[in-house]
Amino acid sequence: MGTAGAKEAGNRRTDMLSGSLFDKLLFFAIPIAASSILQQLFNSVDVAVVGNFAANEAAATAAVGCNGPIINLILNLFIGLSVGANVVIANFIGRREGEKAGEAVHTAMTVAVICGIFLIFVGLMVSRPILEIINTPEDVLPYAVQYLRIYSLGMPFILIYNFGSAILRCIGDTKRPLFCLTLAGVINAVLNMFLVIVFHLDVAGVAIATVISNVISSAFVVYFLIKEDSEIRLDLKRLTINKSYLKRILKIGIPAGLQTVVFSFSNVCIQSVLNNFGTAAVAGSAISLNFENFTYFVISAFSQATVTFTSQNYGAGNEERCRKTYKYCMASGVAASFILGMIFVLGRGFFVTLFTSDPGASEYAAVRILSVVTFCFLANSYEISGAALRGMGYSMTPAVFTIFGTCVFRLFWAYTVCRAIPSFELLCAVYPISWIITGAAVLTAYFVLRKKAFARMSVSV
Repeated sequence: MGTAGAKEAGNRRTDMLSGSLFDKLLFFAIPIAASSILQQLFNSVDVAVVGNFAANEAAATAAVGCNGPIINLILNLFIGLSVGANVVIANFIGRREGEKAGEAVHTAMTVAVICGIFLIFVGLMVSRPILEIINTPEDVLPYAVQYLRIYSLGMPFILIYNFGSAILRCIGDTKRPLFCLTLAGVINAVLNMFLVIVFHLDVAGVAIATVISNVISSAFVVYFLIKEDSEIRLDLKRLTINKSYLKRILKIGIPAGLQTVVFSFSNVCIQSVLNNFGTAAVAGSAISLNFENFTYFVISAFSQATVTFTSQNYGAGNEERCRKTYKYCMASGVAASFILGMIFVLGRGFFVTLFTSDPGASEYAAVRILSVVTFCFLANSYEISGAALRGMGYSMTPAVFTIFGTCVFRLFWAYTVCRAIPSFELLCAVYPISWIITGAAVLTAYFVLRKKAFARMSVSV
């Protein structure tokens, strides 16, 4: 590599082990948040386009929205494995073991391809049965099945992008994944308008546009990894699975994935209860979910910064930087998500009109924004704490607490409290209550296990 190329590669890489920390965490987290928010913005275009231009606006909006929890349920176990890959590779980098990091990269990308192909068949087979199980309204079901089947064709590319982005984040590169999503998202938005407004493909049009955009984002991530001049460089001829590194990835990734799968399962169950309130409620919730996701993505960005910086510094034996990483990310995540949430809550009347003109859907959306988005900042308590624990090698503990605090409690609430008192507002209340319960548990676990982790680190160093 020439001097200019080496300098450019150096600019993309972040030294997580020395120097100032707070600014590096911000520069790491902000592109991740921007990437996720951009991705959600383009997904929001899906909802907005069908909500304003589809032949049956409410049904089309509900079809796209009700598939969200199902797609997350199908994908999240495997996307959780990318968290395991991030921890393992970042830990090797922190220990200056570049060759091992490279082998872990190729193992991770091989897993992404295999799992992605598997998920195509899963998505095609379960689309109608699972949508029927969750009581999808009859006028919504044909659109929802069509959307999910087309969306499933893009699952290999979704996993390749997520694994590839996780690998780039191991060296602190969050800018190139942002570029990939920006480019793919613009194409997605343009195709949405073209396929729905011009060709009147409605739900099928936004699904096709989403698949094409996923192909583009994954292709660019693979290109960047192939051209990378560091320990994370990808050589397609070396794609294979190292059983030892796969075991390490699974040890961290499976609990993280199971946590999100069970989390998604609880949301699917809540969706089944929500569907009983009718098409307007489903459409309104789909609209509100956009703003919930925007707020959550800010939290997720600082969570990913926490796990990556903690992994490298824990591998290097730097206890103080692990402590500061947690403190800075928690404070930043709470502040940023609270401010963004308040913007959506205070401006909910305006924001809802961007997605629908249907009065029923608008009313349900405003109620859910007020009930849920107001309290989204509470999720930092378990997301940031759980990320810090994973960075130190404790992945099962936050997963177990999150499963009980979110899934088990939410199912109890949905099928007991909400059956006794059928209320949309009461159903929405399950989210902030579960965040408080889960946050208290994972925060306590973090401070207890951190002492053990640092003691173990001092012995190994």
